[in-house]
Amino acid sequence: MARWHTTTSNKEVSPPPLKRKRGQALDSPRASSTLQQPSSSSPSRYAFRVFSWNINGINTFLSSTLSTRKFFTESTKTDAPPNAYRLHKPPEQALLGEPYSLRAFLARHDWPEVLFLQELKIKLQDGPALLSELLSALNTPLNAADNVSDHRTYTLDAVLPRDKHNVKAFGGRMYGVGTIMRADFARKWVATVREVDWDTEGRVSVVEMRGAPEGQDENELTTKPLALLNVYAVNGTTQPYRCPLTGDTHPSCLTRHDRKLAFHSLLRDECLSLEARGFCVVVAGDVNVARGPADGQPHLRTLPEQHCLDRADFNTKFFGEEDNKRAGAYVGTQDETNEKCLDAVDVFRAKYGMEKRYTYYSYYGEWGSSCDRVDMVFVSKQLWDDGRVLDTGILNTPQECGPSDHVPFWVKVAL
Repeated sequence: MARWHTTTSNKEVSPPPLKRKRGQALDSPRASSTLQQPSSSSPSRYAFRVFSWNINGINTFLSSTLSTRKFFTESTKTDAPPNAYRLHKPPEQALLGEPYSLRAFLARHDWPEVLFLQELKIKLQDGPALLSELLSALNTPLNAADNVSDHRTYTLDAVLPRDKHNVKAFGGRMYGVGTIMRADFARKWVATVREVDWDTEGRVSVVEMRGAPEGQDENELTTKPLALLNVYAVNGTTQPYRCPLTGDTHPSCLTRHDRKLAFHSLLRDECLSLEARGFCVVVAGDVNVARGPADGQPHLRTLPEQHCLDRADFNTKFFGEEDNKRAGAYVGTQDETNEKCLDAVDVFRAKYGMEKRYTYYSYYGEWGSSCDRVDMVFVSKQLWDDGRVLDTGILNTPQECGPSDHVPFWVKVAL
């Protein structure tokens, strides 16, 4: 894993969407671009927020990638695509800086402790230069009113793909996840940040937190420590999956669909292993699955049939009967007793029921006409039962979507 740390604003180093039938635009009437306050009955303990966003490539957030920025700036021309209005520069107020600035995003949302990014799309060889530039951008003041204090300074950990046989398209500029943490939070609460040994495509980063802040006796703490997992799950396709070491056809995973099912099992086992070590898990990111009918607009993708099998596999490996019923999730005809289950809680469905809110918005057609909830946060059942999940939200507006085809979402958790 590539790790970049800074305490100053200097550069200190310490596939296209599938077309679907266009339907009537649909968006949630609930205000979603502002943070919802937890109820007064929430536990009165220190809490923190995790934001997560599939940014569909880091280039539009870096000043050195002028050609990509030029595309988004020039999309206001008369021959622009139908949804070009959401690629325009959104209005920004003082302190918010450049429109596609991640520091401006952090400022707009009151400096959250954690930001997970998916789809960095950085080639391994380009990592040192581009990640250093990203770190500098995260910690460079937006203007004179922006004081880069300890609670406005961020660290960066990135996991980039190193699989030369399965990450070949676009010159290897695919996948990759980045974990951004506020420096004061990381120093006090984070024990380690690591990748996993069962993935070589840059899809998983794990933050193992301390059971108590630095300097405090962990035996005095009654709640379990947390493990935060930043995930960009495999998108199932009929493309072949090759052995990462040799490039030969994989003996047990012939296609990307097969690898997706294997990824589900490996991620579930990683979470179960963390729980066995005494952690409660918080998994956030792009899981590339819409769980049930409420998660697709105008409808769920059901063809080819393998998409349904992928969906049922995800739902039965990560969620128990109670959560699947609450989410209206598709479980097919699989016998759930034949698979180990994480028995997690889908936080958005547990909090807001069957409310229709989406995270992926196709670049084609009008805003809200073709979208899915494929980005989500799910947590250990004990974490939910203990009342430590305080609130969650999806920032489903064109302004928050920015240059991506996914919108950010967030969860607030008590320590």
